[in-house]
Amino acid sequence: MSPDQASLQPQSDLDGRQAPLLQVANLSAAFRLPGKTVTAVDRVSFTLDKGQTLALVGESGSGKSVTALSLLQLLPYPLASHTKESSVTYRGEELMGASDRRLRQIRGNEISMVFQEPMTSLNPLHTVLKQVSEVLILHKGMSREQARARTLELLNLVGIREPERRLTAYPHELSGGQRQRVMIAMALANDPDILVADEPTTALDVTIQAQILKLLKELQQKLGMAVLLITHDLGIVRKVADQVCVMTGGRIVEQGPVAEIFEAPQHPYTRKLLAAEPKGKPLRAAPDAPVVMQGSDVKVHFPIKKGLLRRAVDYVRAVDGIDVTVREGHTLGVVGESGSGKTTLGLALLRLISSQGRIAFEGRAIEELRSKAMRPLRREMQVVFQDPYGSLSPRLSIGEIVGEGLRIHEPGEGAELREERIVAALEEVGIEPAARHRYPHEFSGGQRQRIAIARAMVLKPRFVVLDEPTSALDMSVQAQIVDLLRALQAKHKLAYLFISHDLKVVRALADEVLVVKDGKVVEQGAAEQIFDAPREAYTQALMKAAFDLEAVESGVVSM
Repeated sequence: MSPDQASLQPQSDLDGRQAPLLQVANLSAAFRLPGKTVTAVDRVSFTLDKGQTLALVGESGSGKSVTALSLLQLLPYPLASHTKESSVTYRGEELMGASDRRLRQIRGNEISMVFQEPMTSLNPLHTVLKQVSEVLILHKGMSREQARARTLELLNLVGIREPERRLTAYPHELSGGQRQRVMIAMALANDPDILVADEPTTALDVTIQAQILKLLKELQQKLGMAVLLITHDLGIVRKVADQVCVMTGGRIVEQGPVAEIFEAPQHPYTRKLLAAEPKGKPLRAAPDAPVVMQGSDVKVHFPIKKGLLRRAVDYVRAVDGIDVTVREGHTLGVVGESGSGKTTLGLALLRLISSQGRIAFEGRAIEELRSKAMRPLRREMQVVFQDPYGSLSPRLSIGEIVGEGLRIHEPGEGAELREERIVAALEEVGIEPAARHRYPHEFSGGQRQRIAIARAMVLKPRFVVLDEPTSALDMSVQAQIVDLLRALQAKHKLAYLFISHDLKVVRALADEVLVVKDGKVVEQGAAEQIFDAPREAYTQALMKAAFDLEAVESGVVSM
């Protein structure tokens, strides 16, 4: 028996009990920055048993993702390091200091990972088929035909519609939720012993979120797979996890069975997390408030090309004749499943993609304007994108990113005044001004999203498209961002198009809701009416999935 094979045999304690599948002891990780060292994870210890779900929860920047990356030694070298006392054992085998060859055998085969940001984890130059089948070919030795058949099974498994058509798609042709599902399919391809899921449902709408969680539970029961779940959604933790570790400042401050932690939290930080939730009511726009953005019969059709000459044989009707009106001081929430056309509608209104139909900004038709004519309007129309890492330049510091719009649209403004506005914008979103000299990779996903919001708000625009602005944020920061957006709206009379799958956040911010499915409006009306008495079956299913996860998991709500 080879050493590698021996390492896979079950290990037992001296008293005969089965040893943990994964044991982490005194794990510490630090990042070396100019002139200082920052400790990201400080003496973290926990165990994970076969078939168990352990959740790591905490605010953005608490060290959850760094802990997960440390398990397979995926931290950027030489920027990060672990202490000599750090220990990670898998089936009794120490992984700290293991050879690159051994780590490659384990990564993706025995321990798989779903990363937080699918757009940066997927290769933009490769199709879905190539990326998923590559895992199967490398680790399982499948032929291309076998890998293609298994890829189709996996895409069906994670709920991707028309998987045959998606095989040849590239990541940029998929919605955020669809990209996340492809990542989950890749992670599950080799039936791993441990799945490390870093915010696996962040980009998914509520109905697909419930399906994915149910899928993971079923796979656990079938394969005995253990799951290390990293999430800021405490509702998910309550439903699916067995054990929970609460992290803050790189340390675990409380851990134990989920029921015990949720019912009788001991640490003040845990109590703070459990009490955090977006609160308050949306601002009411004046009935006679001027219209800021209006779209009439907006259509966005993407051609489906086939054959040697790549001729269009059909069209994907991403947006198919939608009417929208957003008034000054008004928030229009746009909800629907991933791929329903929410983001495409927002980009069309901003004239960032081609569309048909009439689009008017403050009464001026802009659908025919060329890029040069649109440029002066860009400062009045801003967007916060769904993926904060993909939308922030890795080559610019945070201060340069936030100040770029000021430099372009207000070139006459002095450097000192510009710096003051950058500092004020960062403070508004809860980022320490001293951090403006750092770069995006040095921040957590939630912190990067706050930086993206600061960049949009620094110009004090009239109309803002918020595309899942809270999807990467923990619940306490979600509440802060909702309060911030509400305060900015009241102060500057901003008009928001708020795109989200988190209906609890939509309820706290939007005074009107547009429900979209397959590019068409299913239902539209005042937020109170949509949330309290939805008329359409599709809207009713969305609401039940958002506010009664158990109903979806048990099959009460039809998917």
